[in-house]
Amino acid sequence: MPTGQVVLLVIDSDLCRIAARSLAGRFGGLKIVVERHVSRGLLLRRRIARLGLVHVAGQLAFMSLARILQLASRRRIAAILDDAHLEPRWPEGCELMEVPSVNAPECIALLRRLEARVVLVVGTRIISRSVLSAVAAPFINYHDGITPKYRGIHGGYWAAAEGDLDNFGVTAHLIDAGIDTGDVVYQARLAPKASDNYATFPYLQLATALPLMAKAAQDAIDGALKPHKIDLPSRLWSHPTLWGYVATGLRRGVW
Repeated sequence: MPTGQVVLLVIDSDLCRIAARSLAGRFGGLKIVVERHVSRGLLLRRRIARLGLVHVAGQLAFMSLARILQLASRRRIAAILDDAHLEPRWPEGCELMEVPSVNAPECIALLRRLEARVVLVVGTRIISRSVLSAVAAPFINYHDGITPKYRGIHGGYWAAAEGDLDNFGVTAHLIDAGIDTGDVVYQARLAPKASDNYATFPYLQLATALPLMAKAAQDAIDGALKPHKIDLPSRLWSHPTLWGYVATGLRRGVW
């Protein structure tokens, strides 16, 4: 199997296909490793154990609404992608290598065989210590929020929901054993339009983040990474509940 300087760990999703296609255009020989989705039942059991049944029920109710919002926002999403010259399609000429999990022995063996100089991560589950220590390459994650203030998921939405648009942005950071706690490589703030919402934020953020991820990867290849800590309060965020989302929309106009 031929080796490459950059390996991309992803799941099969619109955002990950966009990222893969963009990064493949910047790094010839990009190797794409796709992990299978976590089973819905396992995710629910873990989430209930962590957050409680009532809260998770509210999140599930919101997710049903989010699917409708995604469909209603198709025109705006298409405009964001068109403006950034991005497409939600896997890149041609790149082999997709599937693993059951980024933490599976198959993934460790594959990463060792590929001998990457840097491993980029978009959208996967939390990566274990054993994987992080299995190869010498740095693991750099794309995070859709400003860390450490908006760790977890939907960092852009939560910044807007908190009335904190000064911290609506994206982060490229090193992966450590915590959840979005690694030192920051690059960050960028951006200003969503009034027409943007929960469904369009991720596309807007990814379009801003991809050049940062490419720059971080090149820095790693050149031995020029300069990770640093950010002095902000740290908090871990999850999916909104339906009632929380509606209340925020009525109070702040953030949908």
